[in-house]
Amino acid sequence: MQEPKEGKKRVSVLLIEDNATDAFLTKEILSESERTDYHITVIRSGVDALAYLDSEPRSQNASKPDLILLDLNLPKMHGFEFLERIKTDQGLSAIPVCILTTSHAAQDRERAEELKVGYLLKPLDLKEFEETLSDTV
Repeated sequence: MQEPKEGKKRVSVLLIEDNATDAFLTKEILSESERTDYHITVIRSGVDALAYLDSEPRSQNASKPDLILLDLNLPKMHGFEFLERIKTDQGLSAIPVCILTTSHAAQDRERAEELKVGYLLKPLDLKEFEETLSDTV
């Protein structure tokens, strides 16, 4: 793993996003941070993300992501199913998760609150998307 850029805090992010454009934009926006050096791993499905997390060493000194950014509408496994799985796994449950979605559904927001995870709407406007991510992450 690379050293953080001088004067920047290093944060490891697991981005679970099936839309290549959204993944690219998220990576680009986070790379422009002046205070944080984000190391971003993109995985395109909840199933693949679980396999990735399970393949990581499970010791106390193991490198786990500092943050998971999660889309809800994923192939193979819905984002909430992924969340339920990691929230019941003692080795993964402490990783902060923030849902990054286009869903305005009240029940999705309520479910996120029940699971104690952040909930950010993906703005359709690029500038808004940049501001949302920069202000939150």
